[in-house]
Formats: sequence, structure tokens, C-alpha cells
Amino acid sequence: MISLLLTKNIKQSSGHVFHNMSHSYFLLQDRDLNMAEKTNYLLFMINAFQSLEDELVRETILQLVSLKLWHTLSFGRLQMELCLNPELIKKWTKIKRREAKKAGQTCDASEMLENKFLKNLIEEFLEILDSKVILPCQYGGDVSVLNESLSGQVDDSCVLYCERFMEFLIDMLSQLPTRRFLRPLVADVAVVAKCHLSALYTHEKGRLFAQLVDLLQFYEGFEINDHSGTQLSDDDVLQAHYSRFQAFHLLAFKQVPKLRDFSLCNIASIHKRADLAKKLLVLSDVELQDLVCNKLKLISEKDPCSGRRDFLIEVLVAFFEKRQSQKDAVNALPLYPNEQIMWDESLVPSINYSGEGCLALPKLNLQFLTLHDYLLRNFNLFRLESTYEIREDIQEAIPHLHAYISNEGDTAFRGWSRMAVPIKEFKITQVKQPDIGEVKPSAVTADVTFSISSYKPQIKSEWDALKEHDVLFLLSIRPSFEPLSPEEAAKSTVPERLGLQYVRGCEVIEIRDEESSLMNDFTGRIKREEWKPPKGEIRTVKIALDTAQYHIDVTEVAENGAENVYGTFNILMRRKPKENNFKAILESIRDLMNETCVVPEWLHNVFLGYGNPSAAQWTNMPDLLETIDFKDTFVDADHVIQSFPDYQVTFINSDGTENLNPSPPFKIKLSKKMREISHALPGNINSSDLTAKINMVDDISQKEKIFVETYIPGDPGPYPQDKPKQNSVRFTPTQIGAIVSGIQPGLTMVVGPPGTGKTDTAVQILNVLYHNCPSQRTLIITHSNQALNDLFEKIMQRDVPARYLLRLGQGEQELATDLDFSRQGRVNAMLVRRLELLGEVAKLARSLHLPEDVSYTCETAAYFWLLHVYARWEQFLAACAQNQESPSFVKDRFPFSEFFSDTPQPIFTGEYFEKDMHAAKGCFKHLSTIFQELEECRAFELLKSTAERANYLMTKQAKVVAMTCTHAALKRRDFLQLGFKYDNLLMEESAQILEIETFIPMLLQRQEDGYARLKRCILIGDHHQLPPVVKNMAFQKYSHMDQSLFTRFVRLGIPYIELNAQGRARPTIAELYNWRYRELGDLPYVREEAIFHKANSGFSYEYQLVDVPDYRGRGESAPSPWFYQNEGEAEFIVSVYIYMRLIGYPANKISILTTYNGQKLLIRDVISRRCKPWNIEPPSKITTVDKFQGQQNDFILLSLVRTRFVGHLRDVRRLIVAMSRARLGLYVFCRRSLFEQCYELQPTFQLLLQRPDKLGLNLEECTPFTERPLGETGNIHYITGIEDIDHLVNFRLEHLRQMQYMQYYAPHANEPPSAASENNGVAAPPENGNAGNGLHKSMESMVEENGESNDAVTGNKMEEDTFEARSDLMQEENKMDDGNAEACDMAMEDKIVDKHAEAKGKIEENADAKDKIEEEE
Repeated sequence: MISLLLTKNIKQSSGHVFHNMSHSYFLLQDRDLNMAEKTNYLLFMINAFQSLEDELVRETILQLVSLKLWHTLSFGRLQMELCLNPELIKKWTKIKRREAKKAGQTCDASEMLENKFLKNLIEEFLEILDSKVILPCQYGGDVSVLNESLSGQVDDSCVLYCERFMEFLIDMLSQLPTRRFLRPLVADVAVVAKCHLSALYTHEKGRLFAQLVDLLQFYEGFEINDHSGTQLSDDDVLQAHYSRFQAFHLLAFKQVPKLRDFSLCNIASIHKRADLAKKLLVLSDVELQDLVCNKLKLISEKDPCSGRRDFLIEVLVAFFEKRQSQKDAVNALPLYPNEQIMWDESLVPSINYSGEGCLALPKLNLQFLTLHDYLLRNFNLFRLESTYEIREDIQEAIPHLHAYISNEGDTAFRGWSRMAVPIKEFKITQVKQPDIGEVKPSAVTADVTFSISSYKPQIKSEWDALKEHDVLFLLSIRPSFEPLSPEEAAKSTVPERLGLQYVRGCEVIEIRDEESSLMNDFTGRIKREEWKPPKGEIRTVKIALDTAQYHIDVTEVAENGAENVYGTFNILMRRKPKENNFKAILESIRDLMNETCVVPEWLHNVFLGYGNPSAAQWTNMPDLLETIDFKDTFVDADHVIQSFPDYQVTFINSDGTENLNPSPPFKIKLSKKMREISHALPGNINSSDLTAKINMVDDISQKEKIFVETYIPGDPGPYPQDKPKQNSVRFTPTQIGAIVSGIQPGLTMVVGPPGTGKTDTAVQILNVLYHNCPSQRTLIITHSNQALNDLFEKIMQRDVPARYLLRLGQGEQELATDLDFSRQGRVNAMLVRRLELLGEVAKLARSLHLPEDVSYTCETAAYFWLLHVYARWEQFLAACAQNQESPSFVKDRFPFSEFFSDTPQPIFTGEYFEKDMHAAKGCFKHLSTIFQELEECRAFELLKSTAERANYLMTKQAKVVAMTCTHAALKRRDFLQLGFKYDNLLMEESAQILEIETFIPMLLQRQEDGYARLKRCILIGDHHQLPPVVKNMAFQKYSHMDQSLFTRFVRLGIPYIELNAQGRARPTIAELYNWRYRELGDLPYVREEAIFHKANSGFSYEYQLVDVPDYRGRGESAPSPWFYQNEGEAEFIVSVYIYMRLIGYPANKISILTTYNGQKLLIRDVISRRCKPWNIEPPSKITTVDKFQGQQNDFILLSLVRTRFVGHLRDVRRLIVAMSRARLGLYVFCRRSLFEQCYELQPTFQLLLQRPDKLGLNLEECTPFTERPLGETGNIHYITGIEDIDHLVNFRLEHLRQMQYMQYYAPHANEPPSAASENNGVAAPPENGNAGNGLHKSMESMVEENGESNDAVTGNKMEEDTFEARSDLMQEENKMDDGNAEACDMAMEDKIVDKHAEAKGKIEENADAKDKIEEEE
């Protein structure tokens, strides 16, 4: 109740908010409030402090953590903090004076509400922790057994409150604005020490609380300067530790006689917790209290716990002990999860996380303390998310093995699993000595032997496909002797039910067959021609174990006598390759934590979430491009004027004179106003507000002029292949703004709503950037291979030479091109191109009548260029300078005329000197390009091995390198080792990429002299569509792991450019989702193109919500958890699909989408059952909305599935994706009564419900083409239910079946009986399974009216039959409009006379039999 009240109040003015918070605080002091209300109040505070992007919230709540908070510190702690931070003394003095004047001298500042607010909250928490969590004994006198059990009871509501309070403090200390002045208060009250000594910390129900306390302790001692925000290095931390201990030594020597021996000890001998606590035992309780409270001033004497000896020792030891560095802690952490982490619900919650409790997990919010903090949180979350996925795979694979205990007492397996195989033998083969300074071994290898004899060939090939660096898991299964009863199974844990004892990860080094021959070798040890298929069915895999985990296990055996884990493994498990790359990504993150991580200086503060949000925008960057050559960006001069509506555009020539007939290309010099006002705006400002400001300025003064220079580009050459590829897209002003921003240094963020041309904009940025900065290299990153290929294919259509393009990763083969853009493909292309170019050089030498063999190598060609080609050109230029008056001089004296004798058109006319000279320069440009390419091929001539050539291509030759974010994370070590460099980063789909997978591509290169080379970072995405995929709901909701870097930047208020014109969908369909964006309009294309103005044939509306009632008495169902299905919607959608196909809609223009995987599989089953018998081709895609993001189709049939609860469609981002996939038609099948009540979805569903919720069809249209304009419904036939559409579809199928028979037997009408019977014997009527082809042909014959029949009589007969049948069809469908579908079927059956009833009966009999078989299957 309190949290809801405060959430409502927070929308009021700042003063009112703080007043309400204050009032709520006083309510909190009232002891009548129960623990649930206090927890809700605390939850509100957590959410408020996590919403610092909201200006109103930020201004209000940051008052609670300002410097005024130090009024509540003890005197000793205050003096200590002011001594450590002398720059705050002056500010502290001013605050005291100001408050004294404001409140009067008698007012105690420490009693002011905003100053004591947090102190009182902490004290109340400590009181609850101390006295209310563990219930006290309820009986007096001697403690009986009963009393003992009662005294150990735990109040769960108090435990939840304590856990939430830990979460609150962790959140506060993990953000710099809230940490800066709160941390001294947390240390002064000694929250961590008191939590460590509490009963809950060691109680079995306090496991989560203990983990949260440890996390709080970590953030309290985080390695950062709280006031400057700089990260402390390991040396800084160590130096501070020694300085602190040295001061303690001096104090102990001078003022504590009993500790003089202690003060003379070496620091290294006493800085461990146990040693230090032992040395303090010599002090009495009074001496210890005096040391901690008066001399060291670590806590106040007034603290209620100051008399407890254990508390004082804990405070003292925690302050002086040496802490393990974060770097060492991460390096000692195993990368593979084990069984203890996998089933720890506080770390890896199950999928049904409700959100009611908190978790011992880091959060990805707006701000981070340092880059190390950023990496550490992402490392932990990514590791735990991977653990969850591995756990799910184990729980899926193990039950299929049917483990049991054999008569000999060993574990045996009755079943089999595709992903897990029993181990025949496991032995550790090598344990290498630790590296210097480490305790864990440097490497541990083992051999695992298993058999694949019981598998089918396909599964055998999957196991044989294992290769180096693949990750496997070793499992130890030991089931119980007797199967667990249902009651026992319900109470037991998952490992107990599975009999799972241990889980250890490993990495494949090599795999050998039964004859010990090496398989899948990519190191070059086996030549390709020497490779042989694997022999036998026994496989031996050499694996590398995790050295950190091995050291932990061996230590546990040696010190505690634990079981030897490595002698118990009996199962080897693999995972799908696409889901098994977690180890490489974790290694990349860990490598970054061990390096001096350098983010570009211009991006550093913005990245961490601090400072001016627009600091990294191009308008605030140095070294701008003053003049931009836009090349083919502008289609014509009017396009330039339209692109800069706020400026007065003046076209000039190169000499500064005005050009009255301008034509592209254009160069534009950036004006001062352009730098001050860009298209990039924070998320809380609309472009209309900016336009109003600009117009106000324009009213006062005239529009500023910008000068656009036109120039004539050089002649590219006389051959067609020399002509540059031209852009045909007419970019909008907003897209031009994005292009301008993208080619300038700094951070560019582009929000691309559906259909607004994100990819075209990105490609043009790359194109213009290549031509303006030809020496720079650009890295392209996307989330999916599909998006990367779409982008790459468009780049190939622009004026960027193919030799500078490189595509890395596994999706290269899916590129729709004949060229191979992989590393190997590009190397081969360069070698082939070298031979072609040397052939051109030989031709040139022959044309110059030179006898030498100048085309032997690239080096000889280079000498030929200097000595013969370029020398002749210089002589020619000198002669031309003296004979400019002669029109035919160029034609007569051009030295390379013979070489260019094979051009499609004559090069020179001999009429104009300037024109011929321009053509001559084009010819020389062609020659210089040949020799430039040969110079680039020279390295491939010198380098002999394929690997060296491929590495050179990637690191030196390629100017545009494209890969997915996963590939970048997997191969980061290789990139660093090869010296990979790039200047610009362009990231598509950046709102769908995890934070860490966005960050890693920024650091695929080593810094140069301590500085990052990256100059531009261009992020393109849409935060209003679906976020990155995170399978575990807890990591998604609690830790915000699904927040992309793009979305965080938007939340931080970093200006972005939002494209504002869509060219995908009909304007009416776009209205269903454009409300979510600033000012999303339509491109002229969708307003003018004829296809967008015509209705959808056979449908009354272009979009509609169709209410689907219960089918066979039920709506949604869930055969298994989260596997939702709706049979009624599936049948309805498939019927509509068949209806569309019978009209003639192409299958590839229709996609069926749904919001759940269960429904997707159900629809596929229904399609298979109902379409295959008629050979009706399935639709282009049957998939989920999430999987279809980034794709589109003309017609979308959408099933929303749910009938009881809205489910995850309540996420508006999923709704936006669902509504924006269709271009021409969208039909939504759902339960109206449910979705019309959902508040979040109202803007879309209010539009949908303005139309009837019964599917409206136009039965007069029987072809996919109609002249009916959009908006005219025609004669509407409303489908009343699933049975109604089924009758319509069955009727049409039956009619087309009759048409097939008539078409089949009509050609035999004029043949002699014997011939007819002979033909009948040869070509029997097709059975039901092949009827679809005949039906399709029958439809085509109806449209074409059998115009190509060879027999005129037969043709006329078929035309008559077809015409009559169509007339009958129309009459019967008109009858259906009256609502009697069944009568229509009967009337049609009576009306159509089948002349070959016997053949028909046979086919129908076969069809029924086939349907029955399919139903049984």
C-alpha cells in the first residue's frame, strides 16, 4: 500500500514528493506497521534509487545521500573522512553555516529529517535483525526440548525484510552518486560486522542473506576513490593497506603497551584475519573498546554493540586485514559451473521466478563504478546465465539414460540420450607444474573413451563432428537403489532425483578413432588429401580440465578427505554448438579484467553513466571533417534543398561562383549552426519542440546559408566495369542527419523504427566514410547472421571495391552472391585477380611494343609502371600543356590508344580538347587502378602460406570487416595476437545485443601508447522492439541482464537520431504501432504506390482483430509448463491460410506468427495435416514473433494464444514487433475479452476494435488481384466461427476437386472408346495426395480460361464448364452469405453431376484412408 501510494505521489512536484516521503518515514516509525508494509516501503526506495534517469526522482532522492548525511556520523569518523578528503572541508564548513542560519543556532543538524533519514532506516534494520528475525524462547525457566525447537523459529517476513535491506544498501553502494557519502555511514555503523555476527547469517534460512552480506562487504571495500571516481590499481590498494597498517603499528607502539610485540611484527605475518585476531587476544574488553572507539575511532562509543568483544574484534580485523584483489578472485574462479552452483536457487533461480524475493546477484542498471565493476558484473551474470542453460540441458539429457544400480553395485544405463554417452574409461594423463606466482596447475589433461555403437548414423556423425575447443561436461551419476516414491520425489532436489553427484566442464583438445587416427584436425598436421574417414566405433577424446576447479577439488581431498571427483565420472555430455560458446566469451571478459582496459577518452564517462550525456556527440568533438563529400547520397539538387529545410542552400562551383544548374555529386561545408543544432535529441524531447525553437530563431533573423559545392568527378575509365555504382534511395532529412553524424568522430545513436531504412542509412554512412577517410578501417557488428548478410549485400551494391570487404564467421555461405567474402575466399580472389591484372600488364606492354617480360611478378609490373607507363603519361601531359588550342591533339598523341582499342565506344572525338583530355584522364585512372591493385596483391605474392595470406588480408588489406558480436567475443584473443586494428565501429541491431557483447567489439585491438584508436562508434537499433534474449526470468527482471547498451544510453539521456518515415507498411497498418515513436510518418512511396491503395483480395479489411471463441470447449492449454497452445486459433489461422492459397496468394508472401513456441509447433502440425493431402505449399514462415524480429512479409496471420492471462505480450516491445511485420495485410486472432482489458496494449487494441471482431471476407473475389480500392469493403461475409471458415474452405476444395476431374477427363471426350480406355489404363486419376497439383493447375486454368488448349472443341468445352462452375460457385457462396453453410455444401453436391462416379469414389476412399492413417499417427 505504501509503495503504491508513493509511486503515485512521485509524479507530483519535487517538494510534494519529498514531503510525502518524509510523511511516509514518520509512518514507518509507527510500530503498528507490519513487516510486509515496511518491506514494500523499502522496495519503493530501491526502485526510486534505481531510477536516477528521471530528473524529478533524481533531484528529490539525491538529497538523502548528499554531504549533509555526514551530520549523522560519529565525531571520530567525521574527522577521519575530512582528513582523507581535505577538499571537502571547505564545502562542509559552508553547509554548516548555511544550515545554522536557516534553522537557528539551537537546531541540531543531525536531527533534520533529510539528514537522519537513512541513519534511522539502518538502525531500524539492525534492531529487526537483532531481535525479531529469530523468535525468542516463549517459556521461562529451564529450556526444554520443546522450548529449544521454538526458540529456533524464524520469522520469514523479517528475513525477507533483511534481505531487501541488503539489496537496498548494495544498490546504493554500487552507484557513485549514492555511494560517495553513504559509504562512511555504513562503515561508521558497522553494518557488515553486525550482519556477520547475527544469528541469521549462520542460520540455514539465512543462506541468501549471508550471500547478500558478502556482496555488500565487497562493494563497501570496492577499489575506487569515491570522490574522484578513479579506479584504484592493485598497487594503490596495496600501498593504502600498508600505510594503514603502518599507522596502526605506530599507534600500538606508543599508546598500547600490550601490543608492542604486535607492533614489531612483520606486516605480512599478521595481516591475515586469523593471525590478527590471535594477536588481539592479549587485550582486555575495556582496552579493546578504548582502542577501537577512542584511539582508532572506527565506531562510536555510543554504539549499542561497542561493549561486545566479538564485535570489536570483527570491526578491527575487517578494517586492517588484507583483502584479496578482485583480479585474483576472478582468476581463481572456475569458468565451468559445478553442481553446487547449478542448483543454488539464490544464484541460479528456476525459470518460474516470481520477483517477490531478492537474489544474491549483481544488477546492470544505469551507472557503474568503474570499467572493472562493469566487467565483473557482466562476467558473473553471463556465467550464471550460462550455468542455467547448462543445467537445463543436463536435466533434459540425463532422464533418457534410465540409470540404475546393477547387481555388481555399479551404475548402469538402460536407455540412451542423443547428447550424453556413457564413459568407458577416464584417466588423467598430465598435470603440469603451476606457473610462477600461482598455486593452481598450469594445465591438466585427461583422456575420455566412449562408444557410439548404439547410435544411428546421423547421431554418430554429430559425435564425430567434435572439434578442438568444443566444450563437454563430465557427469557422475549414482542413482538410488530403490526408485523414489512420489512423496520422496516431491521433497527431493533435482540432483537427488537424477542421481547426479558431480558436474565438471572440459574442453576438447583432439579426438581420435579406434585406430588412434586424428579426427577433425584444423592445425595442419594432417593434409586435406591425406584425411580418411574415422574407423571403428570407439572414440577417445583428449580434454583440458579447468585448472582452478581441479586445484579446489584436489585441495578438498587432501585437507578434508573428500571423495576423489575424478574417479567417479561415467557420463560425457555435449551441447549444441551454437549454445556452447560461453567459455570463450567468459575468457574474453576475464582477459579484459586482467588488462589495462582503455575505452576511448571521449566515451569513458558516458559509458559509465556520468557527466554530460551529449559529451560524446559529434558536435562536441574535436578534429571534425569540415567539408564532407557526400558522393551519391543526394539524388538531385532538390534532394539537397529538401534535406536541409532549416537552411538557405546555395550551390556554388569549385571556384566559388554560383551554380544555377547544379547536379550531383555535392560537397558540403559544415556551418556553425549545424554543429549547434543536430537531429540528435534526448528521449524526453520531441523534434517538434526543436523545430519550434528553430522557427523562433528564424523569425528573428533569416535562415543561415549553407554553401553546397558541385564538382565534376573524374572520368572513372572507358569500360562499363569502371563506372561506380550509384545510390537510388532518396534519403529523408533525418536520415541525412544520421549520415552527417555517422561520418563525424564521436558517438552516433540512430533509433530505427520498423521500415525506416536503418540498413540503407548504415550502408550510406559506410560508403561516404570510405570515400572521405579512405585510410581508415571500419568494423561492422550485428547480432544475427541474417542482419549481417543483409547489410553486407547492400554494401556490395555501393561504390566500395570488393577487395576491401571481408565477412568473418559461420554465416558467410548464406550471402546471396557468387563471390566468396570469407578470408579464404578473398585470398583466392586476390590471387585470381593478380593473374588477371598481370595479363592486362602484358597486354599494355605489347601495345607499347616492349619486348621485356614485365608481367612476371607484381614487382616487375611496378617497375614497368614507373619506367614506361607513368613516364609516358608525364611526357603526354607536358605536350598537352603546350597544344591546348589543337582539338585533335589528345586523340593523335595519346600514348595508350592501342591498349584501349577494345572499348565499347570510341574514347576520343577530336572535336574538343577539354572533352578528350577528360577522357584521357579517365583512361589513365583505369591504368593507375590496375597497378594500384597489383601493389596490393604483392603481399599475397610474397607470403606463401594460406594462413599468413588470410591474416594479412584481415589486418592490412580489408577496409570493411563484418562479423557477429558472438564471433567477436569468441575470437578476441586471436585478433589481439594478430594486431587487428580499426578506426570505426558500426553496430546494427544494437538494441538486441547484450551489454557485454556490445562492449567487447570496442576492444578487439590493443591501445596505442595508452590511448584507444577508436574514433567513431555508430549504434543503430530500436529500444522499442524486443531486447536481448535472456532465458532465465530472474536474470531478466532482477538483474536487468536483458538491458542492452543501446537502451541504457537512451535511459541516460544521450541524444539520438530517430528516423521518422517508414516505407514498409500501409499507413493504416503503421498506425497500429507508430504511436510508440516520436513522430513516425510515412514515406511518399507508401502513400503513392498503387499496391498500397488497393484492398486485399478476398478480405474486406486490410487489418482486423478476429475474436476466436473456445474450440471444443476450451481455449488455451499447456501440455507442459510455459508450452501454451490454442487449438481453436491454430485451426482458424490454417483455414484462413488455405482460403488465401485457394484464391491464389503465393505461399512466400504469407507468414504465420505466434507468441509461444507451443502454438508454433501446433500450427505446423495442423498445416501438415490439412495442407499436405492437397499439396498446398506451407507458408513462408511459421515462427514466433521473437524469432521474426527484423523480418517482414506482405501478409501476416498472428495468433496471440492466451485466453486466461495476457502473458508476455504485456511487454509493449513484443506488441510493436508483432504489429510491424506486415506490409499489406495483418489479421490478429485472439480472445477479445482478454486483450481489450490490458492497459499496456490499449493504443493498439483501441484501433483494432474500431472494426468488427468477426473476420470479414469478400467472396466475390476469387483471384489474388482486385481493383477494389482500400477502404471499400464490398459485400462483406462475416465468418461466425471456426466451423464457418472450415465449411467455406472445404466447399472450395471440393469444388476444385471437381474441376480437376473435369479437366482430367475432358481431353478424352472425342477419342475412340478403346483409346480412352487405354489412356485410362495408363494414366489413372491422381489420388488425394497429389490432388494439389491438379487443383493448382485448375485454378490457373480458371484464371487463364484454358486459352492454350490444343483441341479447340475441348478448349471450348472446358471454358463452358469452367464458366458454369464459377457461376455455380458464386451462387452457392452467395447462399453462404445467408449463413447456411451446410445447406450450401448439400446444394453444391446435388448440383454437380460427376460423370465418373466410380473413379471419384475410389479417390475419395483413398483420401479417407490416408486421413485416417494421419490421424492415427
